Amino acid sequence: MSGCACGHHHPHHHHAPATGGAEIALSRPLVALSGRLICADMAQMMLALDLLPDHVKLSRAEPGNLRFDLAQTEDPLVWRLDELFADAEAFAAHQSRTAASDWGQRSRDITRDFERTETLPRIRPEHPLEAAAISELLRQSFDGGDEARLVEMLRDQDDLTLSLVAEAAGCILGHVALSPLQAEGPALALAPVAVHPAVQRRGIGDALIRAALAAVPGHTIVVMGDPAYYARFGFQPVDLGSPYAGPYLMALGPALPKGSAITHAKAFSAL
Repeated sequence: MSGCACGHHHPHHHHAPATGGAEIALSRPLVALSGRLICADMAQMMLALDLLPDHVKLSRAEPGNLRFDLAQTEDPLVWRLDELFADAEAFAAHQSRTAASDWGQRSRDITRDFERTETLPRIRPEHPLEAAAISELLRQSFDGGDEARLVEMLRDQDDLTLSLVAEAAGCILGHVALSPLQAEGPALALAPVAVHPAVQRRGIGDALIRAALAAVPGHTIVVMGDPAYYARFGFQPVDLGSPYAGPYLMALGPALPKGSAITHAKAFSAL
């Protein structure tokens, strides 16, 4: 029953969460819960084995749940539990649903040994073991799988110049990528930017973009996106020779010659 709320498995969840990186200030912090379920005897263990699969499924389906990992330890009477919720309101909704559920009503005698903490995501480079988690985040954040395939191909073709994640309590909440761009000057393409649906519109995407821009000074950064959104970072429409030319093609940084050609990494044309 291990795996994150997104439904995929993270081997790195069994290690301590990565430290370092810039903390993202949120007006409402995330809520993390970690600890153990401790059964007193075999009867309680069998009850847990019977009821927990449905409890895990329902918990992961909650809109504010980011991670819900449960796994039996080497001691079969003890389960390790790690949870992450979008905010205190989401955690309260989980507690309310759980209390009224079959699991909540019938497992009251099973000991809970949990620690609740408030946490904020941090921005850092992706870890080699996080490729699958990033792909799943991209599939959740966008309709279809084009963005996930794009990042996978960029990585496979050694064209992922920069890959930053927003991570909290072992869960990938956001991602931004930069890839090489052929142009008349040092240039990179910004795409895609993804944030878990449960924590969108809370500043995580903005923080990821600003971190990516700060990491590559002296480059022209080209993006295809909503002008109203990207204008806040200083992006402006540009007239460049590209299959993506139009009002959604924008750039920031040293100006490229008007009408000059740019070419994205080949992964873009493969979609």
